[in-house]
Amino acid sequence: MTITEAPAVARPVRRRRLFWAVLLWLALVPAAIWLLARTFGWEAGPWVQLLAFTPYVAAWTLIPLLVALVARRWAAAAVATLIAFGFGMAVVPRSVADADRGPSAGVELRVMTANLLFSSADLNEVVRLVRENRVDVLAVQEFTPNGQAALKVAGLDELLPFNQLAPEYGASGSGLYSRYPFAEQAARRNDGGFQQAHATVQVPGAGTVYIESVHPLAPHSLDVVSGWSADLRDQVPAAGGIPKILMGDFNATLDHKRLRDVIATGYRDAAATVGKGWQGTWGPYDGDPIPPVTIDHVLIDERIGVQDYQVHVLQDSDHRVVIARVTVPAA
Repeated sequence: MTITEAPAVARPVRRRRLFWAVLLWLALVPAAIWLLARTFGWEAGPWVQLLAFTPYVAAWTLIPLLVALVARRWAAAAVATLIAFGFGMAVVPRSVADADRGPSAGVELRVMTANLLFSSADLNEVVRLVRENRVDVLAVQEFTPNGQAALKVAGLDELLPFNQLAPEYGASGSGLYSRYPFAEQAARRNDGGFQQAHATVQVPGAGTVYIESVHPLAPHSLDVVSGWSADLRDQVPAAGGIPKILMGDFNATLDHKRLRDVIATGYRDAAATVGKGWQGTWGPYDGDPIPPVTIDHVLIDERIGVQDYQVHVLQDSDHRVVIARVTVPAA
């Protein structure tokens, strides 16, 4: 007897297999596009914001990989493995402490950065963190005249008597407070309109270190992406001159090529250096459903060693406080 048609019972099975195969590939294609965008720095339009969530996408790529393996879809499994490996190479290293953290001998310096959310954050908490962690240099963003006055009342000027302040109403103000005197100090307005206070700090026994409170324009809408890109491109490179530290709200994560380009001039990201690069520093705030991302950074010149890194909650701010303990080579 010749069978000319497949048994009817096999057709639903084939349909189910085709359905799951199509679904699997539909899951892999967007992941592949995301990985390519992250790798080659495609940061146009909404991709700028989306790339901040790359670590979450990296974790999700393990799901289609497992599904493909269980379903014995070997071609899909091979592609899923390559995608998961690519994401792993991008995000896993920041959770593993570097063997080389820079010089370990020298003068200890403790630095801290805090976005004050229009100075509506708990400024007494800021001063408490400075005092308890023996912070030597504090950088603040979204720093207003009211915030300056409140920090003075809370006793910050007694702990860090030297300062370079550029307070402004709104989000554009910036400031640096220091335990040690400045050799030079100023503030510059970036292309996005935000002030960035900076100074060369005279660290006893270690000469001078350039420190800047960084706050590029946030890429909150499509029409400001070019300004965001320009602000990051214009950050002070590490190479040449005295050792440098950039710290603040960069409005970018390690998955943004613009930030990686800044680091490539001779910096280390303090969080990634000690294996804490997955700790979120922004969001959620006030019921926001957005998962935390890491946009506040302390970038340390490779001539300076990184010893420790901490993230602290700051009440009434959408940002966390970041504190890093570094070692500046002795003079």
